[in-house]
Amino acid sequence: MKWVGRRLPRSEDPPLLRGEGAFTADLALGARMVAFVRSPLARGRILEIEKPETGIVITAEDLEGVKPITPRLTKFNYVAIEQPILPATFVHYVGQAVAAAIADDLAAAEDLADRVFIDIEPEDAVIDARQALQDTQRPVHPEAPGNVLVEAAVRTSAVDASMDKAARTVSLSVRSHRQSAFPLEARGGVAAFDRASGRVTLHASVQMPHMLRTGIADCLGMPEADLRVVAPDVGGGFGQKMSLFPEYVVLVWLARTHRGRFAWIEDRRENLIASTHSRDQYHELKAGFDAAGRLQALEVDIVANVGAFSCYPVTCGVEPLMALAEYPGPYRIEHYAARARGVTTNTCPIAPYRGVSRPAITFGMERLLDRAARAIGIEPIELRRRNLVTSFPYRTAMGLELDRASYVEAMDQAAALIDLPAFRERQRQARTEGRHLGLGFAVFNERSGYGTPAFAARGMEITPGYERVEMAMTPSGEIEARIGASPHGQGLKTALAQIIADELGVSTERVRIIAGDTDRTPYGWGTFASRSVVISGGATKKASEKLSLAIRSVAARLLQTPAEEIDLEDGAARARSGEASLPLAQLARLAYHQNHQFSDLIGHGLSVQADYDPAGTFSNACHAAIVEVDTATGGVTIERYLVVEDAGRLINPLIVDGQIRGGVAQGIANALFEEIVYDEDGNILTSSLADYLPPTMSEIPEIEIHHLQSLSDASYLEAKGVGEGGAIGPPAAIVNAICDALADFGVEIDEIPATPERIRRSLEARAA
Repeated sequence: MKWVGRRLPRSEDPPLLRGEGAFTADLALGARMVAFVRSPLARGRILEIEKPETGIVITAEDLEGVKPITPRLTKFNYVAIEQPILPATFVHYVGQAVAAAIADDLAAAEDLADRVFIDIEPEDAVIDARQALQDTQRPVHPEAPGNVLVEAAVRTSAVDASMDKAARTVSLSVRSHRQSAFPLEARGGVAAFDRASGRVTLHASVQMPHMLRTGIADCLGMPEADLRVVAPDVGGGFGQKMSLFPEYVVLVWLARTHRGRFAWIEDRRENLIASTHSRDQYHELKAGFDAAGRLQALEVDIVANVGAFSCYPVTCGVEPLMALAEYPGPYRIEHYAARARGVTTNTCPIAPYRGVSRPAITFGMERLLDRAARAIGIEPIELRRRNLVTSFPYRTAMGLELDRASYVEAMDQAAALIDLPAFRERQRQARTEGRHLGLGFAVFNERSGYGTPAFAARGMEITPGYERVEMAMTPSGEIEARIGASPHGQGLKTALAQIIADELGVSTERVRIIAGDTDRTPYGWGTFASRSVVISGGATKKASEKLSLAIRSVAARLLQTPAEEIDLEDGAARARSGEASLPLAQLARLAYHQNHQFSDLIGHGLSVQADYDPAGTFSNACHAAIVEVDTATGGVTIERYLVVEDAGRLINPLIVDGQIRGGVAQGIANALFEEIVYDEDGNILTSSLADYLPPTMSEIPEIEIHHLQSLSDASYLEAKGVGEGGAIGPPAAIVNAICDALADFGVEIDEIPATPERIRRSLEARAA
C-alpha cells in the first residue's frame, strides 16, 4: 500500500493529547528563574539603574564584551543597526529588556525585578512609519538619519507610457495595521551548564535551533561546539520564534558565568509587548486598465514599519522586499513600478509572521481589482479571469518564474461551488428585507519551498535555504532520518515518514524522524516559509532513494538477483522473478554484522545523506467568503468560508487540511479582530486578552476545503508549500465581501482589521 496521499493521523499527537508532551516550561523545574526588567518608555536616555541591595540583577555593565545582535544585508541601501543584549545608555521601545532579575522561583524573581529602579530621561517617541519619514530631526538611530533602514525600487521601461495610454486608472491606499503572531505557547528557554563537559544546553521554544546556536555563540564569543540547542515540543511559532532574541543570549551567559541552570518563561503580557510584531504597512497603488479591463501597468509604494531593530537572521528587509518582489501575484502585469521602504520607529521590532507581507499585498491587489470591477461594471471574478496567468512557466516583471498552477481553475471552481447567480439573487432579496449580504473573493499565489537562490537575491549575509537529511537503517531494520528542519506542530514527522515508507517498503511505525537538536541533526534552517515538505521532504526523498539502492544492492547479492530486479515492500526485499525474499530486519543485521561481505557495495553500514536546495515553487488558492454586515453595529458575521487550494501533490491530505484551517482562522483574526495599538507616546494599549482580541470558536465558521493538484517539476516531490496559504487569503476575501455587502452605501474599507468601529465610521462618513 502506498503511504503518500493517505490521510494518516499525526504520529506526534498521542503524547500531546495524553498530556505527556515536554514543552520548555515543563523543563524549568529546579532551575533558577529569570524575570526581565523592561523599559516603561518608548524612547529615552538611561541615567541610572538602581539595583536592590539584595538579590542578583544583571545589567549591561555585567555583560562587558558581549557583542550586540547585528543582522546584515549587502544590498538595498541597508543600514545595519546594533541591538544591544541589554542597553547601557538608551531605550528604544516599550518592553525592551533592560535588566534581568534572578531568584530561586518565578514569584521571587518578579518581586526582585519590581524593586529595580530605572531612571530614564524621556524623549518624544516616533511611532508611525509615515511620521518617521517626516520627523527626521530626531532619528530613531543616528546611523539612519532619515529613519529608513532598507529601500529598494524597480521600474520597467514602459510603465509611464502604459499608464498614460490606459483607458481607465484606479488608485487606492491600503493599510495593514500591526499584529502579533500570538502563539499559544509564548517564548521561553532553559539554559543548563554541564560541569563535566563545560558545555551549555539550551532548551528553547524556537523554530531555528542551529541558527540560534550560531547567533548566541557569536554574541558570547564562545565555540559553537560548547553550546547545544534543543527545541522540545513547541506550542506554535508562526514566524515569531524564528529570530535570535537578547533574552536567550542572557540565559546562556548566566549558565556559563554562574555554572548553573537558569530559566525564563515569557508571560502573555510580555509576549504582546516585547516579542516581535508584524504586518504594519501602508501601500499606495495605481493601476491602468485597457478598455477590456486588462491590466496594463501597476505602480506601488510600500512603507513598512519595521520597529526599533532589525530581526536576526532575515533582517528588517523581509517584509518590504517581499512586498516589492511579489506584489503582482498571479496576475499578468508586464509594466510594473514599485518602491519599498523599511522605516524604523520606537516600537517593538517586526519579524516574519505566517505569510509575512503576502496577506497585505494580496489585500492590496484584491481590493484594487474589486474597485476596478465596480468602476468598469463587471463581476469581480470576470475581471480577474481576464488578468490571471494561464500559460506556464510565466516570468513576472520582477523575474520570478511562476511554475505550473491553476489560478483560473481554482477561481472558477470556487465561483461554481458558491453558485454565484444564486447568491446574487439571494443578496437582492435580503436587501429588500434590510439585510446586507456580501460575497468576496481572493485569488493569490504563494512562493514556497525556496532555497538559497531566493535568499541570496536579497543580499543576506546569513543566507538560509538548503536542507540536508542523514538517513540510516539500523541493525534491527528501523529507519532513522535526522533532519535540519525543526517542526513545531505541523505534522512534518508524519509526512516525512510517509515519504520514507513508500521508498523503502516499510510501515511508518518503523520510521523515526529526529529533529530540533543541534547535537543530533545536520546543520539546517528550521521550519518557516512553507518550506519543510518541499525542501526537507525533497532531501528526504533523495536520501530514501539512495538508501533504497544500498539495501537492494545487499539484497541482490544475498538473493543472487540483479538489484534492478529487487523490490522493497511489506518490510522485505523481494525478487520480482520467483518467490525469493528477505526480511529487511535480517538484511540489515547482515549488512552490519557481516559487513565484510558487502563493504565493496555499501561501505560500512547502511547510511546515506542527501541535500536539496531548490529555486522554489508557487502554490495557489482562491478563497471565497459570504458575510452579513449589521449596519447598526458594524458587526460582521461570516456565513460561509470556502477554500480551493492547489498545493501540488498532497503527502498527507489530513495534515494539509489542518494547516489550511489553522491558517484561515489566523487570517480571519487579521481581517476582523487582532490589532496591536500604540498611543502617541509609544505605550501599547493592547497588552492583554482584554484588549487584543483573538477570535474564538464562536467567530470561526466551518471552513470548506477543496483541492486541485498541479504537479510541477519545480519541486522534487511535486509538492508545494501549504503552511502559510490559509492565512494569506482571508483579509482580502472578507473585506471584499464587506464592501460588496455595503455597496449600496458606497462604502469602501481599505484597512485591516475591519473592526466594527471602522465600519461604522465609514458608514457615518458616507452618510455625512
